[in-house]
Amino acid sequence: MQSQLRGLVDEISTWPGVSVAPHRFGGKEFLFADAEVGHIHPGGVLDIPFPRSVRNELLSQRLAEPHHWLPTSGWITFHIQSDDDLRQALWLLRLSYLRYSLKVSPDPRATFEDESERLQLAAQFRQLFEKFIPAPATAQSAA
Repeated sequence: MQSQLRGLVDEISTWPGVSVAPHRFGGKEFLFADAEVGHIHPGGVLDIPFPRSVRNELLSQRLAEPHHWLPTSGWITFHIQSDDDLRQALWLLRLSYLRYSLKVSPDPRATFEDESERLQLAAQFRQLFEKFIPAPATAQSAA
């Protein structure tokens, strides 16, 4: 499993804007600028921050568990124990990444549509994430 976890870290490090750093409680953390996309502890325990609305939907669909130390926060925990878990972990991390990538995308709507398709987002997740699409800048009138 250690080689699969290294592969997960290697994959995430290729995402535009993501850097990988040691996590203060062991393992690796994934950063988008100064925002944490998530972190993985030795042994395959993955922790990811989400807005509470997204966290609640993930929990209701049993796609993650409440965070192991902060169960009432927006954080989730996911245990990686198999190849299927690795795929789910990548999906969860990409979902977290989506929120940050929308902020810097030159075309946030297109980015959202592309990522929604890539992640095969169900309608309830599309609806939750649409509010993170920045409003288009309005043209200033020449006065």
